[in-house]
Amino acid sequence: MIRLFDVLFALLGLLFGFPVLLLIYVLGLFDTGSPLFRQERVGRHQKPFTLVKFRTMKVDTASVASHLASSASITRLGAFLRKTKLDELPQLWNVLKGEMSLVGPRPGLFNQEELTAERAKRGIYSVRPGITGLAQVSDIDMSTPKLLAEIDQKMIQSLSVADYFKYIFMTVAGKGTGDRVKS
Repeated sequence: MIRLFDVLFALLGLLFGFPVLLLIYVLGLFDTGSPLFRQERVGRHQKPFTLVKFRTMKVDTASVASHLASSASITRLGAFLRKTKLDELPQLWNVLKGEMSLVGPRPGLFNQEELTAERAKRGIYSVRPGITGLAQVSDIDMSTPKLLAEIDQKMIQSLSVADYFKYIFMTVAGKGTGDRVKS
């Protein structure tokens, strides 16, 4: 049932959100010259996939988890996109392709070994990673790998259709701060 909602909402989001996506893309051309950010992430069954987001940091920023990147790397447009979570919109394409869900554990990087190990112990990789979830609306990010994996496990074990909609609504309403960045 949840996969059906994922496909439906991702398709509707891409169709009806197209003007917004196009506007952000054009603004991104002026901001960094490269508005889309692609990064290999750990997917379902620990298989790699390429996550797509709007770029929020300078092009030459190191490919590390957000909490390890410097806030000086965030562009002015990027700060707005992060605050409004509009940087996540291109991930609707990942959802449509079946690489992600709207709700699930945020996909980590392969170099986040502690997080990968904690999640593997708890069976987190049996589900698709998500754009949002319990950890995101609870302000828990990848800087606390063990806690994040525990919250991901709790969400997976109890996820209902009602929770699915609740986490999406809370995210759209602005709950959660997103990934922290070093000051």
